[in-house]
Amino acid sequence: MLQRVAVVGGGAAGLCAARHILSRPDSFAPPVVFELTDNIGGTWCYDERVGTYDNGWPVLTSMYRALRTNLPKEVMMFPDFPFDPRLNSFLSHQEVQSYLESYCQSHNIRPHIRFRTMVEKVKPVVITTEDEAERTTWEVMSSDLSGCQKTERFDSVFVCSGHYSDPYIPDIPGIENFKGKVLHSHSYRYAEPFSGQSVVVLGAKASGVDISIELAKVGAQVILSHHRPPLTGPLPSGIRQSSPVVAVEDDGSISFQDGSVGSADVLIFCTGYNFRYPFLDAAQLGLEIQDHFVSPLYRFMLPPAFPSFFFIGICKIICPFPNFNCQVQYALAVLDGSVSLPSQAQMDNEVRQELQEKVERGVEERHLLVLDQDQWEYCQMLAHAAGFPPLPPVVRSLYEEVWRQRQVHPENYRRLNYRLISDTQWELID
Repeated sequence: MLQRVAVVGGGAAGLCAARHILSRPDSFAPPVVFELTDNIGGTWCYDERVGTYDNGWPVLTSMYRALRTNLPKEVMMFPDFPFDPRLNSFLSHQEVQSYLESYCQSHNIRPHIRFRTMVEKVKPVVITTEDEAERTTWEVMSSDLSGCQKTERFDSVFVCSGHYSDPYIPDIPGIENFKGKVLHSHSYRYAEPFSGQSVVVLGAKASGVDISIELAKVGAQVILSHHRPPLTGPLPSGIRQSSPVVAVEDDGSISFQDGSVGSADVLIFCTGYNFRYPFLDAAQLGLEIQDHFVSPLYRFMLPPAFPSFFFIGICKIICPFPNFNCQVQYALAVLDGSVSLPSQAQMDNEVRQELQEKVERGVEERHLLVLDQDQWEYCQMLAHAAGFPPLPPVVRSLYEEVWRQRQVHPENYRRLNYRLISDTQWELID
């Protein structure tokens, strides 16, 4: 009998899951993709609105108007679906959205997507088969905009709902005393409203640096507050780096870790996002779900107690689309039996050991799902286990080159364009 798979989310990860499920009609029925909005693309689908839609559902996209990718299209693409070679290497969000629409169309995914549908609950249901064996199925309860609820049974669930929609705002003593505007980068759309204002940007990862540069270009005075080593590449003259914000005083002034005190019109938190899955009961799945952490997940994907349930794209600091592509193919190989998993106890043990080693190396809990340099070996291991082509070495090589360029030229590295020559070589083009 064909397996039925529910896919939660119609962004890049959900489309990738649907594409590979549809390519295996001998093993899987066409998927059901549940999508909250009325379009595909997830966070890439830009919307000027922030907060909630008219229907009260949340605006999930974190795109800002002028955003361009910080990875070149040559390493961003799904390995089996290149971007249009005429495009520059660093893309606008509109170009990525168009790419995802082409991917969706090319693999005829749209008929399998239920738009404007919210997944309210996913729960495991153990059934006894004819030969007296026990098998886990999944009950998925969803509702559409009219409030019509539906409960369906699936053999497997892929959670592809992303993790860039629930803003993480660190606890800053006295923040209620701040007299100006406070927002998270999730609700930032463009720089012009901040022209001429003094802005403290908290956090110097990709969005913190990009937003600071945008603000400086419209004449805002920016304090880029962070705990990382000072950025050494040239920044526009309107940006000054400082130590972390530690408190807001009674009079609304801001205290920094180095003892200095300043004032500002605006605080923008570029402090990342929480993991949030309101449709799951973590304990029921044997999981612990915290702001920055979901565990135990074997291969960063499945709860050891439920090997037909998968999170796709939960890792951080990765090449997202290639990573999704590897995870999805591995997950389907588990479901069709071509990958045999260890026992639940062995999987549990392996995950706990891995985490223990990271903690002993001094990795903070909030960074336990950061892959970064480990992503290449991870994708290689998934490909080897499930028997699909591994990522070509050129992806890693170009990814690392761009990372270096970003440190040296935080403002201008996107002016460069690249071309892949072979599986191992790339070149810079004019």
